[in-house]
Amino acid sequence: MSKFPKGFLVGAATAAHQVEGNNTNSDCWAQEQMPHSTYKEKSGIACDHYNRYAEDIRLMREAGLNAYRFSIEWARIQPEDGVFDDAQIEHYRKVIRCCRKNGIEPIVTLFHFSSPVWIIRKGGWEAETVVEDFEKYVTYVIRALGSELKYVCTINEANMGLQVAAISRRYTMMAKRAAEAAAKNGGGEVQMGLNMQAMMENMKFQAMENAELFGTPQPHCFNLGGSEHSDQLTMKCHQAAKKAIKALYPHIQVGLTLSLHDLQPVEGGEARAEETWAEEFTHYLPYIQGDDFLGVQNYTRTIVGAEDDLPVPDGAERTQMGYEYYPQALEHVIRSVAKDFKGNLMVTENGVSCDDDSRRVNFINIATDGVANCIADGIPVKGYFYWSLMDNFEWQMGYRMRFGLVSVDRATMARKPKESLYHLGSL
Repeated sequence: MSKFPKGFLVGAATAAHQVEGNNTNSDCWAQEQMPHSTYKEKSGIACDHYNRYAEDIRLMREAGLNAYRFSIEWARIQPEDGVFDDAQIEHYRKVIRCCRKNGIEPIVTLFHFSSPVWIIRKGGWEAETVVEDFEKYVTYVIRALGSELKYVCTINEANMGLQVAAISRRYTMMAKRAAEAAAKNGGGEVQMGLNMQAMMENMKFQAMENAELFGTPQPHCFNLGGSEHSDQLTMKCHQAAKKAIKALYPHIQVGLTLSLHDLQPVEGGEARAEETWAEEFTHYLPYIQGDDFLGVQNYTRTIVGAEDDLPVPDGAERTQMGYEYYPQALEHVIRSVAKDFKGNLMVTENGVSCDDDSRRVNFINIATDGVANCIADGIPVKGYFYWSLMDNFEWQMGYRMRFGLVSVDRATMARKPKESLYHLGSL
């Protein structure tokens, strides 16, 4: 018996750059090719989902899933400024129709981290021009495909820029402390000093390589962190996109997604937790309150101290990503969001990276029990999408992080569904 009401969407999620392969006109692809790249591997053909989407959608249908969240790649649709590729639009039309044929509801994300290189050369996500450029891209896509869609996410994890910037500041502070310690003791006890020196050398090379690739030593890519200005531009992009979508197809349900942590303050950490939640969520409310839904994306909790976030508790289970295995976080986040956002919610990402699939099944059980609890209490959650459909290219971490419900043989691209796929479908 289903734990969810009739019409609830149960599905899996992917992002174009991470699964399609050969996304050669994107900034992420360009970053991967740099001699001093921060990426541990190159994406290459990724999971070859661009060519194997029908097989992957069929696997979802056979397992019992009824929805699929995937992204349309801006760098494919618009490889050059002012140039739109009709053949690529037809590709995504085929993906959407393949979903429909298999009884799968397509949930389209218009932007999932990767930008066309030409956008970055124009100033990227710090340039005012990105708003008009994004609106033109969205208008082109929706004019062509909008009649076949019910749900559209404009921007994936619109708050990622501020989160990456915060992590960078924290890392820089830690590196400075380590360098000072190394200077005091000659470096014999703190090997990070040597690693930091090598990293600084790499940064010099990266600046030159960025200048050659993007026309600037400091490109403003969405996935490299942003400022308050770029955060505001991201909201303007969302609002411009929503207006364009509704003008063309008022029936389409429009929202964006946010990366949200279950912030658990210890004594003295309450003020920091409130400040972090404001940066992560509440300051976006004026821009999203009129949206049809909000995509909630959560993976773990953060224990907040008075001066800094605390490490994972001793003895706690960790995922391959290094953070705490804590599926209870999703319910906590949904309840926190629902206090202020009064529209429909959709869990657009939630998952775990691990090799033991029984732990993935357990994670799904606990997380979806939490969703069901929220629904029982009247919170309007309309769907749950596990991240990810398949073991894919986890950005800078490469292929080592395995979130998938389906394994992919890196040599042959053969798919092998895991028990967790069928378990999710049974819900």
